[in-house]
Amino acid sequence: MSRLSAPSAHPRLVLASTSQYRRQLLERFGIRFTVAAPDVDESALPGETPIDLVARLARAKAEAVAHRHRGSVVLGSDQLAVFGREVIGKPGNPERAIEQLRAFSGHSLTFYTAVHLVHSDTGANEGHLDHTTVHFRKLSHEEIDRYVARERPVNSAGAFKVEALGITLFDRIETQDPTALIGLPLIWVSAALRRAGFQLP
Repeated sequence: MSRLSAPSAHPRLVLASTSQYRRQLLERFGIRFTVAAPDVDESALPGETPIDLVARLARAKAEAVAHRHRGSVVLGSDQLAVFGREVIGKPGNPERAIEQLRAFSGHSLTFYTAVHLVHSDTGANEGHLDHTTVHFRKLSHEEIDRYVARERPVNSAGAFKVEALGITLFDRIETQDPTALIGLPLIWVSAALRRAGFQLP
């Protein structure tokens, strides 16, 4: 892949995601950007590993939006949680959230977060994969029940919100970038955006 080099001193940025968490993370930079839904089929290919899947989807999302937004730098991202060899989805309801957290108690969960930047005019692009491991402390059934009742993490993979009360569930978190777990590894993203012509800070 070729690194981005923006032809303009003021490139336009598009986030290829409708995730409120990714939008809020990107807003930390204080630069203007728009949001576009990538509309990409997220089904895994036969024999595709979680790492390959998440990297492919991040790039596919960026490229899909880049085709519709000329003159822009497009940021795509995807994330998967893996427990053992099982990909963990969003629980969807409180009962499933409780079930997931009881399974995770005293164990580790790994999150793979992929990001990809594409310049819509030149096709120049670059990507990055971050992996973060969360180590759950031993949780009592009462603690899990209280947590799910208070935060209702039904739309969060892993059944927790690390940016809120979910941080109390862990012994430790191993990561190179704490924002990756929320949805975007901002350390890498900021460096990639500087290479693309954005002024940060």
